[in-house]
Amino acid sequence: MSRTRIKICGLTREADVAAAVEAGADAVGFVFYPGSPRHVTPAQAARLAREVPPFVSTVGLFVNADEATVLQTVSEVPLALLQFHGDETPAQCLQVSRAVRLPFMRAARVRPGLDLVEFAKDYDAATALLLDAFVEGYGGGGHVFDWTLIPQPWLDPSHLSPAQRAAPRLVLSGGLNAQNVAGAIERVRPCAVDVSSGVESSKGIKDHARITAFVQAVRAADAALA
Repeated sequence: MSRTRIKICGLTREADVAAAVEAGADAVGFVFYPGSPRHVTPAQAARLAREVPPFVSTVGLFVNADEATVLQTVSEVPLALLQFHGDETPAQCLQVSRAVRLPFMRAARVRPGLDLVEFAKDYDAATALLLDAFVEGYGGGGHVFDWTLIPQPWLDPSHLSPAQRAAPRLVLSGGLNAQNVAGAIERVRPCAVDVSSGVESSKGIKDHARITAFVQAVRAADAALA
């Protein structure tokens, strides 16, 4: 089994970015959605990005932002990946991605009735599909969604035929923390996990001990599955 990648999202302070990097996170996320308590401006994110060393990815989260806004943000912040977390259509995602010359990840807000197979087909240009809980507004709100809503073949791609192996790269989010992430990895086998509120002492303020515990729990889960 390959190593599960880890993204710490919603960073707002330089010390928290440094703590995520020190703990071994593979990526850090900056939220550019003004409606979020973890929102940062491009100028703030540019300062935070200075704490990010080579080979740790920077991800920009956008919610229904227009192309001009994303272009301006990318001109100020050295992002490696876009994360679309709103109601962006496949065409809008692709247009913005091409305009800024960056790959994108599409968030699916999972709830009964959402056909994830069709969703993944619609967003087949995405480098990954992030699965989050559905709540009013945007973001998972620290809630775990029902993992049984994930298509069963996606949970064990080793049994897929070559033609079926186009199943998307899954990034699991939604209410993860150091206590439940091992079970999530064992059940879903995502390529990456994404955490925000699960490593916080308050909204937008990360707890460094919780970050370390989360990373250690992911690594322990990987070792157990190996």
